[in-house]
Formats: sequence, C-alpha cells, structure tokens
Amino acid sequence: MPAGELTTPLVIDGRELQPPEPLEKALAALEDLPEGGELLILLYCHPTPLFNILRNNGFAWQENITADGTHEILIRRA
Repeated sequence: MPAGELTTPLVIDGRELQPPEPLEKALAALEDLPEGGELLILLYCHPTPLFNILRNNGFAWQENITADGTHEILIRRA
C-alpha cells in the first residue's frame, strides 16, 4: 500500500454475539488480514484471551472505550 493511503478496517460487531463467537470471528478475519489491513472489533467486554493471542502472534492493537461501554479494538500486524 502506498505511504499515506488509508484503508477502511474490516469491522466485526460482537456486542450481541455469545462467546466464543466474537473470538472465533476475529481469529478467522485475522488469518486473512492483508499487509497494512486493519480489523475493528466492537465488544462490551475487555477481551483478555484475544489480547493474549494477538500478543503471541505479532499483532498490535489499540483499545478505546466509548461512553456506551463499547470496547473498540483496532488491530493490525505489528
């Protein structure tokens, strides 16, 4: 991807899904995440198991908690 080019992240809204479905969807999406691509996951919880998997597999992430309690987790390859 050329420098400065922005991409729209793939979004998984897991707020109404039952565990482990959000984690399973996130892991499947990460397998196909292109270089420079981003995945945005929306959850109502702090996904510690996901963060452990990301850390162990070379991904970086940023987490933002919105006023309604949604955890917005933006993931990319480190």
